[in-house]
Amino acid sequence: MPVKQKDAKAFVAEWHRHHKPPAGAVFCVGAADDAGVLRAVAMVGRPVARMLDNGQTLEVTRTATDGTANANSLLYDAAWRAAKALGYTRLVTYTQDGESGASLRGAGWRVIAQRRPRRGWSCTSRPRESHGTDLIARTLWEADTR
Repeated sequence: MPVKQKDAKAFVAEWHRHHKPPAGAVFCVGAADDAGVLRAVAMVGRPVARMLDNGQTLEVTRTATDGTANANSLLYDAAWRAAKALGYTRLVTYTQDGESGASLRGAGWRVIAQRRPRRGWSCTSRPRESHGTDLIARTLWEADTR
């Protein structure tokens, strides 16, 4: 189901276990139960890594569920179908070290790279606050484009 960005942000703020909602999104999708109650959301935006921001690539920047089984896999699949329908040719996302990636594998995604932990984004010319993701290795995933 389509989800307004403001509603997706509120859902992420309530249910995501270690991240705040992202600043924005190109589109958001949700999963609802038979009664129409929102159970999970995915927020899809421009890639955070500028080298991936080529105009043809989007990134699933956040997913969150209330624990409903298989909701994340459903959303990753729906996000890829929606991105393709909008003309995008690539969809990526990251998992942090310690996350299994089961939802991504269930949706047919594949690992394309392992990223070493970063010291953070802050530098002298552009100081930034830590968001709690510094010094954590990540895995880069890509939706199956075959």
